[in-house]
Amino acid sequence: MSARTARTTRTRLLAAAALTIATLSLTACNDGEGVHDEGASAGVSSSTPAPAGSATATAAGGTTTTTGGGDRANSASDSTGSKGSTGATGSTGVTGSTGSTGSTGSTGSAGATSSKKGSSGSNSTRNTPCNGTNTKTTATEVSRPLNHLLITVTNTGSKSCDLVGYPYLRFTDAQSVPPVFEDSKPQAVVSLFPGESGYAGVLLSAADGSGSNGRTAKTLEILFNTEGTNSAHPSLPAKGVHIDDKLTTTYWQQSMDDALAW
Repeated sequence: MSARTARTTRTRLLAAAALTIATLSLTACNDGEGVHDEGASAGVSSSTPAPAGSATATAAGGTTTTTGGGDRANSASDSTGSKGSTGATGSTGVTGSTGSTGSTGSTGSAGATSSKKGSSGSNSTRNTPCNGTNTKTTATEVSRPLNHLLITVTNTGSKSCDLVGYPYLRFTDAQSVPPVFEDSKPQAVVSLFPGESGYAGVLLSAADGSGSNGRTAKTLEILFNTEGTNSAHPSLPAKGVHIDDKLTTTYWQQSMDDALAW
């Protein structure tokens, strides 16, 4: 084939191809009713536009769905129900009254235990008084101090006893009992356990001879109370003891030294 013939054939083929393409384009664009159909593109809604007041929702995959507006009264949100009234709070029960506390029982009194020392300054007795029936009494003349007699009372009973006050002395033919050294009064009543002893010192006569109405006494009665009951009768030395108007006794003492200190 010559070069001219080849060009002519190619030109005709190109013209035929262009005509075919143009014809196909016109056919594709015309739907027969004069409506231009672009075709449904992905993600573009093909539905009729929703009326005013309708809610539009986009479905999965890009398709838009439209909900009809419907009755405006029905579309309105339901009115919120009235809030139920709060139930009345139950009244608090009355608290029971607290029971009264029982009174504390009284403490039992302490047993009657004898003490060598009672309350300070007290002369009250806490035990049976010592007397001639529950004690043994002796009277001993001592060398020091001069002209002194020591009275010793020993509890011979099974219970404690108290020596109250001072001994009331009655020497032979005495008309009265001798006075007491007031400064010798102990701070407490002298209490004697069974077998224990208490003491009293007796100044028989003035050591310097200044006493008057001196005489010898050979007997002695000791009274433990003013009633004169249950007295004791201790023995004196055989020769007797010399007494004068200086005759004085002490209060009952717990120790011998205190009794002879006057």
